[in-house]
Amino acid sequence: MKNRTALLWIFVIVAAYFVAEKTVIVVPEYEQVVLTEFGQPVGEARTSPGVYVVMPWYVVHRFPKQMLRWDGDRAQIPTKDKRFIWVDATARWRIVDPLKFLQSVRNREGAMTRLDDVIDSAVRQTISEHNLIEAVRPDPRPIDLPAAATGSGEELTVKKGREVLQHEIVQRAGPLTKAEYGVELVDVRLRRINYIEAVQANVFNRMIAERQKVAEQYRSEGAGRSAEITGSMERKLKEVRSTAYRQSREIEGTADAEATRIYAEAYGQDPEFYGFLQTLELYPKALGTGRAEGKTHMVLGTDSELLGYLRGSKAR
Repeated sequence: MKNRTALLWIFVIVAAYFVAEKTVIVVPEYEQVVLTEFGQPVGEARTSPGVYVVMPWYVVHRFPKQMLRWDGDRAQIPTKDKRFIWVDATARWRIVDPLKFLQSVRNREGAMTRLDDVIDSAVRQTISEHNLIEAVRPDPRPIDLPAAATGSGEELTVKKGREVLQHEIVQRAGPLTKAEYGVELVDVRLRRINYIEAVQANVFNRMIAERQKVAEQYRSEGAGRSAEITGSMERKLKEVRSTAYRQSREIEGTADAEATRIYAEAYGQDPEFYGFLQTLELYPKALGTGRAEGKTHMVLGTDSELLGYLRGSKAR
C-alpha cells in the first residue's frame, strides 16, 4: 500500500513538472515573448519581466531587448560632385514591437535581409545628394584650404558634415523599419569612405603634384632670398674693398709726402752729400751690365756730369 502511494506521488510530481514546463514561462529583463497558437499570435507581446501561465500547445517566440548590430556590404556610390567612392556603413537597431517583428520578418536573419535593403538605399540616396566633403568632414567647421588645392578651382565649404548626414540616414530609414518591421533604427555610422581604385591613382598623383608645387614655391622663395642675401653681401664687400683701397691710397700718399719731406730736409742740410747718394743709387741702374731684352743703352762722353764721381772730380 505504501509503495503504491509513493509511486502515485512520484507520478503526480512528474506530471506536474511537465505540465508546469508547458504552461508556465519566465520572461527575463533582457527578453520579450510572443505566443502563437497554430501560427497565429495570441494576445499582446509579453515585454515586462515576470512569470506567465500559458496553454501547453502555445509556441513561445523569444526576442532580445538589447541593441543589435548590422554591418552592410561595401557599396560604390557617386556623390553630387561626381566622385565615385566606396562606402562602408554600420548600424545599431533593436526590436520595439516583437509582434510586428514576428509577423513581418519572423527572426533576426529575416530582419538583416530587410535592413540590407532599407539602410543601403537610405545611405546611397543621402550620399548621392551631397558633395564628397560633406561625408568626409565630421562637422561644418571652416576649412583653411586654398581654392587651387581642390582641383576644381572652387573653395571647399561644408554646410552639414558627416554627423548630420548620418542623422539624415536614420531619419530616412527609421520610420520605415519601425512601421513595417517593428524595428527601431537607433544609429547609423559611415564606418569607412574611400575612392574607388580607378580614381585613387589620379587622386594620389594630384596630391603629389600639389605637394611638388608647394615645394617648388618654397624653393623659388628660398632662391630669391639667397640671391638677395648674396647681392647684399657682394655690395657690402665692394664697399669694404673700396674703403680699404681709398684708405691704402691715402696712407701711401701720406707716406710719400713724408718721404719727400724727409728727403727735402736731408737735401737742405747737405745738398752735396745728397747729390752724391742719389748719383750712387743711379749708377747700378744706368751702368748695369747685360743685354737683356727691353733695356736701354746710352753712350756718354767722358766729360759727362753723370761720370764726374767716377773720374774723381766733383760733380757739378
